[in-house]
Amino acid sequence: MSVEGSKTSYETVGKIVSPAPGLAALVPGDAKIEKLADGFTWSEGPVWIRDGRYLLLSDVPANKMYRWSEDDGLTVFLEPSGFSGPDAKGFREPGSNGLIPGPGNSILVADHGNRAVAQLDLATKKKTFLATRFEGKRFNSPNDMVRASDGSIYFTDPPYGLEGINDSPLKELGWNGVYRLRPNGDVELLVKDMSFPNGIILSPDERTLYVANSDPERAVIMAFPLSEAGSIGEGRVFADLTALAKSGLPGLPDGMAIDKKGNLFATGPGGVHVYTPAGKELGRIDTGTAIANCAFGEDGRTLFLASNNFLGKIRLSTIGLGY
Repeated sequence: MSVEGSKTSYETVGKIVSPAPGLAALVPGDAKIEKLADGFTWSEGPVWIRDGRYLLLSDVPANKMYRWSEDDGLTVFLEPSGFSGPDAKGFREPGSNGLIPGPGNSILVADHGNRAVAQLDLATKKKTFLATRFEGKRFNSPNDMVRASDGSIYFTDPPYGLEGINDSPLKELGWNGVYRLRPNGDVELLVKDMSFPNGIILSPDERTLYVANSDPERAVIMAFPLSEAGSIGEGRVFADLTALAKSGLPGLPDGMAIDKKGNLFATGPGGVHVYTPAGKELGRIDTGTAIANCAFGEDGRTLFLASNNFLGKIRLSTIGLGY
């Protein structure tokens, strides 16, 4: 299938599921999910580039990073987006994964193929590796990130980029961790007891770190308290989606986005689940397929959806954090 995007009218897909009191304040009752482009192997990591008014996203297995805009549609932005060697043997998903805004004219890249956290200059497309190892051992395959106001980067490191996943002979660490990359370059292990840590995001006050666990046997979103200095406390289950995962709905807890008031838009079985900061689920955005990640963009009221083989968007009533 060719990867195509239309600049005029878009096909609408999916539905808003199980509305509850309060959902309309965030997701309008007449909101439409629009399909912007399709043909991806597995779309991931959407990030809106405000200065250029375009979106970047990853196709992780295809080792490509794409650019989408209303004016230009979809084009390849970077290939390879991750591993650039002559032989990707041993890699299940060699491309870039999560993408978030970086300092200046850059983005930060969870680089599956290079098993690193990297910074990509958008003008030159030069990649700088910020973290590749913990205590001398290579990371598994960094998956997603969030950047704090002090410049710290919190990131997850499941083994999804490696063939065999946990059984890969390339896996050097004995756990799948959550880490903090400090502004001085030091790497701190925060969590090592989650089976498959995946999506990660901070609350608006940066005192709560949310981490999604993409394990069908324990499909949960954890909430960890953070001190002012960034040290982590004991986590609690913010949302348990295990029963939904076992019911056959497509998708698992994965990427997340958050609005200015701390309402969480979290991917999971059946789409994007919408939660209040207190953990009450208000409803779900269902595209009909698994959604790997989501991100606010445009004027801050558009939620972009990396939905398996396609890219979608929906207009919201709320506004994303940082807008």
